[in-house]
Amino acid sequence: MMNLGMGSLLLIVFVALLIFGPKKLPELGKAAGNTLREFKNATKGLADDDEDDEKKKVK
Repeated sequence: MMNLGMGSLLLIVFVALLIFGPKKLPELGKAAGNTLREFKNATKGLADDDEDDEKKKVK
């Protein structure tokens, strides 16, 4: 994976502020967090289903 330095991160934050504005960034962060949480819960459910299927096969 590529390494991002402090200068690169600051540039990305600055560009994001210019594009979206300071009022929209918290809303975008919250939406991204909710999306990641939902994805994590959905994939956890799939993994649990796979484990249940394997247990049924063993019986």
